[in-house]
This record gives sequence, C-alpha cells and structure tokens, in this order.
Amino acid sequence: MVATNDRLMRQCLQGEYTMRTALYARVSKKDGKQDTENQLLKLREFASKQGWTVVHEYVDRASGKHSDREQFQKMFAAASRREFDILLFWSLDRLSREGTVETLNHLQRLNGYGVGWRSFTEQYLDSTGIFKEAVIGILAAVAKQERVRLSERTVAGLERARAQGRVGGRPATVDDYKTVHAINSLRDKGETIRAIAAKVGVSTNTVLKVIKAA
Repeated sequence: MVATNDRLMRQCLQGEYTMRTALYARVSKKDGKQDTENQLLKLREFASKQGWTVVHEYVDRASGKHSDREQFQKMFAAASRREFDILLFWSLDRLSREGTVETLNHLQRLNGYGVGWRSFTEQYLDSTGIFKEAVIGILAAVAKQERVRLSERTVAGLERARAQGRVGGRPATVDDYKTVHAINSLRDKGETIRAIAAKVGVSTNTVLKVIKAA
C-alpha cells in the first residue's frame, strides 16, 4: 500500500495524476467561538498550491480524546475504501488527543490503507516527505514506552487492590504482567475485544476490565 502511494506521488510530480485529498478539521466544544472554517480555509489554500483536488471535508466539534467522533469515523471508512489519496489536517492534536499510542495507530491505519497524511502546521509530519521514517520511528519509540508504563500501572493497581482486599474491581484470571501487557499491546494494534480475548485466552469481560484499568 505504501508503495502504491509513493507511485501516486511520483505521478503527481510528473503531472500524470491529481492527488485526491481529504481535509480533517476539529475544534473542541470547549473552544467556544473557535471556528473550523479558519482551519479549512488554510487547508484548502495549501491543497490548491500543491495541485491537489479536495474531494472530502470532515469536520468535528468534539473532544479529540476519543475516536468515536462521527466525522472522524466517516473519514476512516472512506480511507479504507481509498476514496482519497492523502489526508491533510491542521495539526496532530487536531487529529487526535488520545495519546501517542492511539495517535500512532491512526497514522498506521492510514498507511495500511495506502493513504498518505500530512500536518499543515507541523511540516515534519508528512508521510510523503523525507523525514517520514524518522518521525514514525520516534513516535513508535514513545508509544512503546507509553505501553510499558500503562502495563506497569495496571499491574501495580491490581496488586494494590489485592493487598487491600478489593478483588471486585480487578480482572479475574489476570495476575501477571505478561497477560496485561499482551492485552494492552493487542489493543494498541487495533484488535477487537473479542479477538484479543481469543488470542490471550481470557474472557471478553477480562479484556474490558484490563483496558479500563489502564
């Protein structure tokens, strides 16, 4: 998929293909008077200068801490169908504020669909640029440390609950670091609750409790 996108970029440079672009803009409800149109105007202007054709615009007025945003989900559905070639967004925190792990997963999902991505305000965040591998490597390293910290906190919480005699809030059958880490790692990769339960060998309720505890 990545090779396909690279080929499209070469064709664009040679004038053989017009890149289909989707724009994503978001403001939080807490942002009050902030208007996504301010973002969209700049994004449209940038796309035009690149010679890209804007085929979709996705706008959310919601917190970026969750991925169940309506337009965010529609954007990924369209990406999976290759309805556009590159996603242009204002900044990484406008795309997602779910943390490094989840944000990296979103970018990797786009890569998996063969869709490129680019931040307007952060020039180094460009899947079509020369710094792509370095940026992904840095994000992956940070995400790995974040996963480790989440797993360590989960295990520590379970041990503290057992010491205090509070067993109701901890996942049954999850007593070791490896199991908790495996569940969190599979979740980071975008696996479903049911798939994680099957791979790790625990119930779906246990998976849900571990994820919530993290």
